[in-house]
Amino acid sequence: MFQAADSPWLVPFDGSFRVADAPTRPPEDTPSEDELEARLDDAVDRLRDLQRMLYAENRIALLLVFQAMDAGGKDSTIRHVMTGVNPAGCQVFSFKQPSREELDHDFLWRTAKRLPERGRIGIFNRSHYEEVLVVRVHPEFLGVQRLPALPDDLDELWARRSKAIAAWEKHLADAGTMVLKFWLNVSRDEQRQRFLKRLRRPDKHWKFSLGDVRERGYWDDYMRAYEDVLNRTSRPWAPWYAIPADDKDFMRMSVADLVVRNLESCGLVYPALSDAERAELDEGRRALEAE
Repeated sequence: MFQAADSPWLVPFDGSFRVADAPTRPPEDTPSEDELEARLDDAVDRLRDLQRMLYAENRIALLLVFQAMDAGGKDSTIRHVMTGVNPAGCQVFSFKQPSREELDHDFLWRTAKRLPERGRIGIFNRSHYEEVLVVRVHPEFLGVQRLPALPDDLDELWARRSKAIAAWEKHLADAGTMVLKFWLNVSRDEQRQRFLKRLRRPDKHWKFSLGDVRERGYWDDYMRAYEDVLNRTSRPWAPWYAIPADDKDFMRMSVADLVVRNLESCGLVYPALSDAERAELDEGRRALEAE
C-alpha cells in the first residue's frame, strides 16, 4: 500500500480541510526565482532516473491528476515537471466535454480506459473529478447523462460519486497504481491577471474563451465543491495536495518535489538478473569483443 509523502500542502485525511485557509501564495521564506528553478531542475533530473527504474521494473504505475480553475497552470506545470521524462513511458490525457460515447457509460468509464500500464506514468489534465466539480456547479449537465434516477437532494448524488471515486482509487492503489492528485490553488485575482495577459498576447489568444470569464461568476460555488470533494477523497493511498499556484515557479517546483518524494518511497530498483541471464550477457560481450 502506498503512503503519501508529507507536505504543508497535503490535504488532511480527517475532513478538516478549508479552502479559506489554503494559501494561494508561497510562504514568506520561499527561495529566489533562480533557486526555485535550480531546485526544479534537480527534481526533474531525479524524476528522469526514477522514471527509468519505474519503466524497467514494470511493477507499479503512477497516475498524476491535475485539477484547477481556468488559468491555474495545469498545462505549464505538466510541461515543466515532465520535461525530462521519456515520452515512451508517459501518457497525457486531457478530459473536456464528454463525447456521446462517453455519456453512454458510467462517469468513471472514460478515465478508467486511460489508466497507465505498469511501468508507465499517466497524467490526467482534468479528470473524473469534473463530475463532482463542473457538473455540481452546473447540474443542468446531468440532463444529457440520462441517469436512471436522481435523488431529490443532489448533495446525495455528489456524496455518492465522491464515495465511488474514493473506492475506485483505493482499488487502483491495491492493484499497484500510485495516485497523486494536485489541486493548483490559484486566487481569483491572479486568474484575472492571467486572463488579461492572454488577451494582450496574440500567441495566447487561442487559450482564451469568453466562457472562462463567465465561469468566474461561479467562483464561490467551485470553492465549495473543491472543499467538499477534497475532504471526501484525500486518502493516504490517493492524496490530494493543494498547491499554492499564484507563483508558477514555486508551484512547479512543489509539484516536482512531491512526485519525486512519493516515487522514492516505492523502493524502485532496476530488475536483478538471474545467473543464467548474467551468463548470456557475458557470452554476448565476448562475442562482440571477438569481432
